[in-house]
Amino acid sequence: MGAIADPPSPLDALVTAAAQRLQTADPVAAVKWLTKGDIEDPPRVTQVLDAVTAAASARGVDSGYVTHVFGDQIDATEAVEYTRFAQWKLDPGAAPTVAPDLSESRSAIDALNGRIVDEIASQWELLHSSACGAALREATNNTVAERQLDGLFQQALAFATRSYCG
Repeated sequence: MGAIADPPSPLDALVTAAAQRLQTADPVAAVKWLTKGDIEDPPRVTQVLDAVTAAASARGVDSGYVTHVFGDQIDATEAVEYTRFAQWKLDPGAAPTVAPDLSESRSAIDALNGRIVDEIASQWELLHSSACGAALREATNNTVAERQLDGLFQQALAFATRSYCG
């Protein structure tokens, strides 16, 4: 008899989008590794935060909350990139030799950012209720299982979503 899946959570779409956004860290890190670029990119962070706060305001969502959530998301993504750099430095044979165009990853990130803001707006009441913690745990468990996230991505996802229950 197979394992019984956890029931769906109203936060599944939000947490899945956060995980998908985290998973863009690998191709972005590959580009930065090959171009000897910096992991931290303050102008890009500003661009992202400006876009998500504008989208939040357009949806009637507290832009301060969204800025805080995306700060965690960006910090978690950078942590994954730093981890990849460390792994590749210690094992140069595992380092990427090719990478996708950075604009492809950024387009995917921008689309996921929009989905995250939309889900925050859709789930605003739950995110600010006493039921949020349980719903977030369920959604995280569902996403980890569905996307088969390893320990690094589980840790990054926990960090990226730590401010959801406001």
